Amino acid sequence: MKPEDFAGTEPRFVVEEYFQGKTRAWGIFQDRFGKVRRQFVVDIDGNWDGQTLTLTEDFRYADGEQDRRVWRITRNGENGYEGRADDVEGVAVGAAFGQALNWAYTLRLKVGDDTWRVAFDDWMFLQPDGKLINRATVSKFGITIGEVLIFFSKEK
Repeated sequence: MKPEDFAGTEPRFVVEEYFQGKTRAWGIFQDRFGKVRRQFVVDIDGNWDGQTLTLTEDFRYADGEQDRRVWRITRNGENGYEGRADDVEGVAVGAAFGQALNWAYTLRLKVGDDTWRVAFDDWMFLQPDGKLINRATVSKFGITIGEVLIFFSKEK
């Protein structure tokens, strides 16, 4: 699957427009055997200044852990996006066509007392009612270790 496969589909997903303001998301992480390992809620505050979309993501996990990630996302041409966050190695690179965005990056993920470098292949699909579905494959050394499913809704 390529982002270009979704060219012309509706509704058009414009990242900086969708994430402007408050968004809430609910998600799970499943290991490669399908077992749910974590559940979480994310409150997202987005600010687009015309150049950079700053997303402040506040995670609350079912086990009581809390975390924050701050993304700084910029446009790169008509369909491209680049993003940076403190726990992302290098630059996240994405492309949006029609209703879909494909986003790839390497995340430094805390696992117990260790930190793993894991690759995310992230797909987001905007739905006609303004809901956003996110499916990410997570891999380490090229081997899939799990999947993240997240559903986003704009706060009113």
